[in-house]
Amino acid sequence: MNREGSPEIRALCKVVVWLHRSYQLVANQRSEAMTRTRRNHGAACKAQLLLTAVKGDKTLAELTEQFRVHPTHITEWKHPLLARAADVFGEATPTADTPELNTLQAKIGQLALEDDC
Repeated sequence: MNREGSPEIRALCKVVVWLHRSYQLVANQRSEAMTRTRRNHGAACKAQLLLTAVKGDKTLAELTEQFRVHPTHITEWKHPLLARAADVFGEATPTADTPELNTLQAKIGQLALEDDC
């Protein structure tokens, strides 16, 4: 009995060929995705995006689609903008994390005297 020409064997061969081609297609797509370069967003692009975000006319999903930026980036860029927005209209007040200039100069002078001794 000739089993090579049976319909089951032919069907199985077709499935194997289809799986092999599918695997090659997926492998090619992965290699293309790996060669894609990172996008660097300029200050002007970020400013335009954040002004639109602050207006509140569009949802985060709409902004993501319009500017082709991940929602996490929009959120991360928006927090510092809102935190320092008041600095635009007045003098920047030093935060608790920023030590005073006089204190730092005094500390440098003290350390310099200790090194000399």
